Amino acid sequence: MKFTFVTLFKNIVDGYFSDSILKRSIDKSIIEIEYLDPREYSLNKHKKVDDTAVGGGAGMVMNPQPLYDALSDLKKQDEDVHIVFLTPVAKQFVQNDAKRLAKKTHIAFVSGRYEGIDERIVEQFADEVFSIGDYILTGGELPSLVMCDAISRNIDGVLGNSDSLTVESFETQLLEAPAFSKPKRFNSIDVPSEYLKGNHSKIRSLKLALSECKTKFFRPKQLLKYKTRISHEK
Repeated sequence: MKFTFVTLFKNIVDGYFSDSILKRSIDKSIIEIEYLDPREYSLNKHKKVDDTAVGGGAGMVMNPQPLYDALSDLKKQDEDVHIVFLTPVAKQFVQNDAKRLAKKTHIAFVSGRYEGIDERIVEQFADEVFSIGDYILTGGELPSLVMCDAISRNIDGVLGNSDSLTVESFETQLLEAPAFSKPKRFNSIDVPSEYLKGNHSKIRSLKLALSECKTKFFRPKQLLKYKTRISHEK
């Protein structure tokens, strides 16, 4: 899988891939990371990539020419590239999107800055548009990294133990059960005794009950969806 980050600020993104699971995946050639800077395509003598908003309003907008030329060049190199724009005014990215997008061969994340990207570029090039939540960030680099990480985990070979995917939050609409490590007692608090008895059937039942409790507290609507699905499957 190849990921292209279309960004004015490569250094914000680059450091994330210098350690841990994603670095190992790059070293094994499971994923590939590249960068495309729209500023390099600017025809402005000062390499400007922003301008005032037509119709007024605060702040500057990324103007269309540098992004148009950058993305056109990208499409010439790989016509199958799947181009994703990150913006707060879009559908929310969820786990099922991560699993689906993990089947692509090349994804490009376009990170906006300033007050956003000229909408004509979004309309012309976007295969999909995503938000990672109902809040405003300084730019699209962090959402791009969030999506890249979530997608990468679903690519064969990225995780050392692929079975870990099946127990994570959102795989069953339930939040993941609490996790515990050694020692068995820490600060006078014990690990749940059932975890220590080796009866895997009872451990699974306890984890399911704890998952339901956690989901009921933090995501009650999600628990209702889970209960509805389970009742329909019976």
